[in-house]
Amino acid sequence: MAQVVGWAFSTVAHIGKIAQNTESLIFVNHVFCDGNGTSSNLNVTVSISPHPLPVETSSMIPSPLPVETSFKFPSALPVIPPGGGKNFGKGKIDLGGLEVIQVSISESTSQRVWRAFEGGPDNMGVSIFEPINLPTGFFTLGFYAQPNNRMLFGWVLVAKDISGNSLRPPVDYMELGDTTSIVVKQDGPAYFWQPLCPNGYGAVGVLVTTSPVKPSLRQESISCVRSDHTEQMSEADAAWVWGIGGITVSSLRPANRGTEAAGVYTGTFSFQQPNFPRPSLSCLKNTKFDLSSMPSQDQTRDLFRAYSPLIYFHPNEEFLPSSVDWVFSNGALLYQKGNEANPIPVQPNGSNLPQGGSDDGLYWLDYPADKSARDRAKRGDLGNTKVYLHIKPMYGGTFTDIVVWIFFPFNGNAHLKILFLKSVSLGNVGEHVGDWEHITLRISNFNGELWRVYFSEHSGGSLVEACDLEFQGGNKPVAYSSLHGHAMFSRPGLVLQGQDGNGIRNDMGRSDKFFDTGSGYEVIAGQGIVEPPWLNYFRKWGPTVQHDLQKTVDGIAKTLPGFLSKKFRKLTDKIPHEVLEEEGPTGPKVKQSWNADE
Repeated sequence: MAQVVGWAFSTVAHIGKIAQNTESLIFVNHVFCDGNGTSSNLNVTVSISPHPLPVETSSMIPSPLPVETSFKFPSALPVIPPGGGKNFGKGKIDLGGLEVIQVSISESTSQRVWRAFEGGPDNMGVSIFEPINLPTGFFTLGFYAQPNNRMLFGWVLVAKDISGNSLRPPVDYMELGDTTSIVVKQDGPAYFWQPLCPNGYGAVGVLVTTSPVKPSLRQESISCVRSDHTEQMSEADAAWVWGIGGITVSSLRPANRGTEAAGVYTGTFSFQQPNFPRPSLSCLKNTKFDLSSMPSQDQTRDLFRAYSPLIYFHPNEEFLPSSVDWVFSNGALLYQKGNEANPIPVQPNGSNLPQGGSDDGLYWLDYPADKSARDRAKRGDLGNTKVYLHIKPMYGGTFTDIVVWIFFPFNGNAHLKILFLKSVSLGNVGEHVGDWEHITLRISNFNGELWRVYFSEHSGGSLVEACDLEFQGGNKPVAYSSLHGHAMFSRPGLVLQGQDGNGIRNDMGRSDKFFDTGSGYEVIAGQGIVEPPWLNYFRKWGPTVQHDLQKTVDGIAKTLPGFLSKKFRKLTDKIPHEVLEEEGPTGPKVKQSWNADE
């Protein structure tokens, strides 16, 4: 087995999900972990004065902070071969008269303008960077902000006007706020400015100074973008970066995100402070959304070989994955409503499955009634496993998502942690035939660099920055599949679905059961790809079994002491129905994320 050559996780942004805290967990909106694996809630309480206060400087702050070290991948980035007319990996993308390049934040490409040492993730503060040393003709669109609790890893887009009227200098500035009135250790006061643009132009970022004097109106300071090159930013699910004393710093991302959305992630941020004007900012838009910067099929395979995840299964896992054709060849049957007594064996490639339609309950899959044949199908076969790749554009074709789908023939039962009882079996609760999970690699079309990885976790998931991943065998991210439920996580341990340290267990651990996805994969969807028949089977991959859930809960509750029984009933009332019901899932193409952002 290959040795772990990289281990770095300091930030895991959960999307309305769950976070680990040793053996017990709680629901939070965002959790950030330091190098020791500890976690902390982001709620920070500070006192605010309506009058300017003496600024608390950084003289007592320990050094170095994690942000002072730049993240480096364990191995060199993949070499991108020519793409047969494609523009992937060429360093620049034409958005339709506006050419942009991706500037990775480093000592040579940026300068730190300001930093605070409190608030935000792990209460370690934030750093603001200005891109510098830009190529001739390129202009800054906004500054970059990053929490101090993680290694420096980020970027911003800078732009060049190749149409003659795509960029203009600002006509004035509006102050969005400053740090003179908050009690926080910092390098000195900072002032946050939004450029005010000529008619027909808009701002896509913020400029930061350490002086109350308005910045220069020269285009070299910051540039405005023609309005048709801008897209509405998201306020409902803005990505939180830092906050303290009522101040909120959030990275900008388009409101409309998906395979057909033209909005472009710019890498800049927004700033809000009480009693100051609200910012009016946008994201970039690709008006030349022709997919010319997407990788070719050969380039995609090279990228996947470089970044193909390694998936570890729990030491006690008995329900392993398989390929789709393996389970079809080992007794999978197609049932039809009204003709249940005459199931049809599924062809190895799924060619006799009904195509299209919807999940209308007319058809479903199941395994043979014979116990030995059924048990064999349920256990899967790691030696006959492959993953299935969906290649899709993201952020207006400036990024490529390689969605890695993996099929488990069976999902095992659930276990509960309640007070001092670490693992209570819920019988057959949680069991169902068929289980689809996925991991998504988000790769820059500018340079082929892995930016983020999405781990599906039941009905939600986590987007994790590359700098916070565990790597093995080069630049291959490591994933951990939870015991029986097969939810994907970026590190081993225990994650609970529940509250107050109680809930459904998600146990992850390293074992000799693992799968290198690069050793067995098939590209099933993307530009120019012929899709296999089974992909367009939109019905259930397992039967819906009606059983008396309340009877199961009552049976378990009766075996517990009174105070535990009451706690158990209260807890099961809040467990998501998809965990408790025995219902087969639909296939990948029916999932909401198929054409949307994760």
